[in-house]
Amino acid sequence: MQVHENTYALVVSTENITLNAYMGNNRPMLVTNTLFRVGGAAILLSNRAADRRGRAKYQLIHTVRTHRGAHDQSFGCVTQEEDDAGEVGVSLSKELMVVAGEALKTNITTLGPLVLPISEQLRFLATVVLKRVFRADVKAYLPDFKLALDHFCIHAGGRGVLDELEKSLKLSPWDMEPSRMTLYRFGNTSSSSLWYELAYCEAKGRIKRGDRVWQIAFGSGFKCNSAVWRALRTVDAAGLDAGDNPWMKEVDMLPVDVPKVAPIDETSYQIPN
Repeated sequence: MQVHENTYALVVSTENITLNAYMGNNRPMLVTNTLFRVGGAAILLSNRAADRRGRAKYQLIHTVRTHRGAHDQSFGCVTQEEDDAGEVGVSLSKELMVVAGEALKTNITTLGPLVLPISEQLRFLATVVLKRVFRADVKAYLPDFKLALDHFCIHAGGRGVLDELEKSLKLSPWDMEPSRMTLYRFGNTSSSSLWYELAYCEAKGRIKRGDRVWQIAFGSGFKCNSAVWRALRTVDAAGLDAGDNPWMKEVDMLPVDVPKVAPIDETSYQIPN
């Protein structure tokens, strides 16, 4: 769309577990049968100037793509393979969460200078200098992304992942509500979960003109991607219907209380300093 002017692009995000349904008995390969759900979303993008006035709801401000496939540990943490009986399935390695943490760290570090105020960038830089130059024993400073972003749509990969990101990014239960309700209602629908979460924000009447939305997702490869959108207008929740938004029939009953689970290993989901 940077090359072709006055163009539309249809983006389809989906998860279809049928392709990778595993019928064997290898426990690590059975995880994906219970982890993922079928889901999908279609988004129409435009670079037509006329669509900015009246039709478009958001403007894409930043994208950051992190791909760590050159690292053997990252490349092999999620693989499609055959078990001893010849059944094909997806295997998740024990290093998955360590790899995910590294990819998230790299992605967030790259995104920070694009969106954070100077004061937060200077604090982060100061701790880096103290650690690397002066070898000081200080904890790395994690910037406050709520100073730059209004809404957070975090890949609904699982409760443990959401719990750790809430803690690491210093987010509130209100910030995490779209992600937690998406996981509760629709399960892990892979990349399309980000659009379910944005639709939740709209259904709850949260999106105001000028608000910034951060979508962050990750997956095999290992990769981690971020997109930051600016709302061009206030989204009128009262004007939405079930055809526009999947939450409208039950939005008044949400959120519900979803108990947090105690992590199996307290270090499993930590983002490395």
